[in-house]
Amino acid sequence: MSVTNENTINTSKGSVGSKILNTPDRSPILLAEDNPDDILITKRAWSNDLIKNKLYIVNDGEEALEFLYKQGKYSNAPTPSLMLLDLKMPRVDGFEVLKTVKQDAKLKMLPIIVLTTSNRDKDVQLAYDLGCNSYIVKPVSYEKFTKAVNTIQKYWMTMCELPFK
Repeated sequence: MSVTNENTINTSKGSVGSKILNTPDRSPILLAEDNPDDILITKRAWSNDLIKNKLYIVNDGEEALEFLYKQGKYSNAPTPSLMLLDLKMPRVDGFEVLKTVKQDAKLKMLPIIVLTTSNRDKDVQLAYDLGCNSYIVKPVSYEKFTKAVNTIQKYWMTMCELPFK
């Protein structure tokens, strides 16, 4: 595993047969997460489960939008193939990020998976109303969390055809 800086991670291992193995730089994933513990667990799950896609990490909704719109320090950021989005973040929350992205003609096709601690019916309904593609409540245990991350990768990055590759 090599960490290119504190906000990206890329692994060099993978499983045979995964179509993404040949194009990890073409299918980056953006994680918008403000909790350092959840970021650390995600990075560990990424490397332990042999996920090859480059993972870019932003720490709040404002940074997520800057990344997606290639503004400021993210002027050379790639367009992600998939976004993992926490809802409860500072400055701009995940709902606003979701609303902004899904109303943008250039970005609305970006698959967004809400990965959050909230299991409130109101939050689930609003996220789907705003256009999320999937809503996953973060598992509490490390083992279940890594399994969830692995399942996300297998489904979204190996089985699905994505618009941004």
